[in-house]
Amino acid sequence: MIILKNLSLRRSAKVLLDNASVSINPGEKVGLVGRNGAGKSSLFALLNGTLHEDKGDFSIPSQWRMAQVAQDMPETSESATDFVIAGDTVLAVAQAEVAAAEASDDGERMAHAYMALHDAGAHDAQSRAQALILGLGFQVRELNQTVNSFSGGWRMRLQLARALMCPSELLLLDEPTNHLDLDALVWLEAWLKKYPGTMLVISHDREFLDAVTNVTLHIESGQLTRYGGNYSAFEDMHAEQMALQQAALAKQQEKIAHLQEFINRFKAKASKAKQAQSRVKALDRMERLAPMLANAEFTFEFKPPQNLPNPMLTIDHASFGYPPPADAPPGTLPIIIVRGVSKSVFAGQRIGILGANGQGKSTLVKTVARTLPVIAGEVIEGKGLNIGYFAQQELDVLRPADTPLEHMIRLARDTIANGGAGQYSSREQDLRTFLGTFNFSGDMVKQAVGTMSGGEKARLVLCMIVWQRPNLLLLDEPTNHLDLATREALAMALNEFEGTVMLVSHDRALLRSVCDEFWMVSKGGVEPFDGDLDDYQRYLLEESKRLREELKQAGKAPVPEVKVEPAPAGAKPVSSGKIKSLKQKLERLEKSMAALQAEKAAFEARLGETLSVEEITETGKQLQHVIDELAIEEGEWLALSEEIEALETASA
Repeated sequence: MIILKNLSLRRSAKVLLDNASVSINPGEKVGLVGRNGAGKSSLFALLNGTLHEDKGDFSIPSQWRMAQVAQDMPETSESATDFVIAGDTVLAVAQAEVAAAEASDDGERMAHAYMALHDAGAHDAQSRAQALILGLGFQVRELNQTVNSFSGGWRMRLQLARALMCPSELLLLDEPTNHLDLDALVWLEAWLKKYPGTMLVISHDREFLDAVTNVTLHIESGQLTRYGGNYSAFEDMHAEQMALQQAALAKQQEKIAHLQEFINRFKAKASKAKQAQSRVKALDRMERLAPMLANAEFTFEFKPPQNLPNPMLTIDHASFGYPPPADAPPGTLPIIIVRGVSKSVFAGQRIGILGANGQGKSTLVKTVARTLPVIAGEVIEGKGLNIGYFAQQELDVLRPADTPLEHMIRLARDTIANGGAGQYSSREQDLRTFLGTFNFSGDMVKQAVGTMSGGEKARLVLCMIVWQRPNLLLLDEPTNHLDLATREALAMALNEFEGTVMLVSHDRALLRSVCDEFWMVSKGGVEPFDGDLDDYQRYLLEESKRLREELKQAGKAPVPEVKVEPAPAGAKPVSSGKIKSLKQKLERLEKSMAALQAEKAAFEARLGETLSVEEITETGKQLQHVIDELAIEEGEWLALSEEIEALETASA
């Protein structure tokens, strides 16, 4: 059990917790909520030993192992698989002991070391790590790529996989969904629901919190309040408490007014002066129930578009992807992700774009946003189309060294130069006023954007979009750094927006509240998805289950969904002879793996018998050799399976 009793916690001069008390029971899944700056991350720092209490008592079971996602960007040439395996600290200790035992030439020590290695799960460490990596959206071909070859967001996914790989009794997750798309998020929820230990999670995704937590801790005004239930249950109880407090405050104010009248009436009379003074002291002692300060409601709105072309745009037999780089050899073909798309987008539509990672959701949005050229076909824009684009990486459109005011001044000048007037005047004072409506006031308007938080950068991008008065909004993961209050403000603004919305997001609450139809980007195409988000979530889980069953039949340990990107345009048809040859090789590999599995099982059974020290040592060595061979063949099997599937897709 984790216990905080009359605990106070400071960071510099700021008091984050003031005589706070709470208990967390083993196995509870706790959502930690509160306004930005309330102390959520500092509480995590207390739990992991980075911070220490200023006063009061704090205890956590000494035998509990803790896992937490490292916040630093990993820099290593290790493969993705090896990097994640290294997160298993128990296995790492066992491997080190095996090496030390072998070096000591101590037979009894080696026997114990091999048994500990087996108990630590060395036999299935690779498959466990790869299941985590694939579940978080990586491709099979990326399992052995170096960590340094991935972008920042993907490296953070590997950090998450590494934390999940670590055996633990306490798991701390701080915004684990920020770098995930919807299919990876659904997988993560399923994984966390099976986690047997105690978990604390900070998240601004209400549906994620609802899915994985059963207790909510609310940090407010230096206090910790525990609520039984998930985030939605907390909201209901919190709102009820606020209503009761408001009612209590009203009654109290009546009593205070009555007492004040008494004081005013009698304080001048000597005979009543003492009584009056005691009433004054009673007022001073009275606990004033201040109304619970609701989170400062951050609200904004999109002004009505100046015109609404209909259709907004028409996509005619278009292919989306990436053109060859400028320095590519002549004849280099473009990489096509999505092909043959024919769609119309009409005024007032609210379109949610679904699809597994790597299938082309962002590519589609970037092309419509004119960031990428159309590879083939046409995207025909309606007359007067005015696009507001929120890029998945806000810094794609922000300059770290510039201030919010400089961004707005440049935007106003560019808009006027391009023949537009924007939404407001381009006068500096008017731009300052407009920034203030997005909580950029005072010195913040002159603060370098690079020093701002992710949420502040996201708000600035929204501010710039609103100022442009768009009629088509293209939003690619707009909520990654937004807190719950700002997400609600965005949902409200989008629902009142009179133009068209195309939205890519893993925030299901936002998708549910904004979108009334869905497109699914899958298998190189774009088709309407006939269902809601619950249907889509069931589809993802069923696909994952189907693929795991297929792999089981092939003698492979379960892995999550494996996705293959479409073949590049212009790829030559693949001969059936090559596919047949590869399938024969796959069949031979499966037979070899089955034999190794049987051999492994036999060695494991033998280790369970009563053996001499020498026999245990020899059997342990033989088992480790089989495990290593099996790991190599499993990797070959995965790569070969992907190659066959890719070739079959290309030749279809």
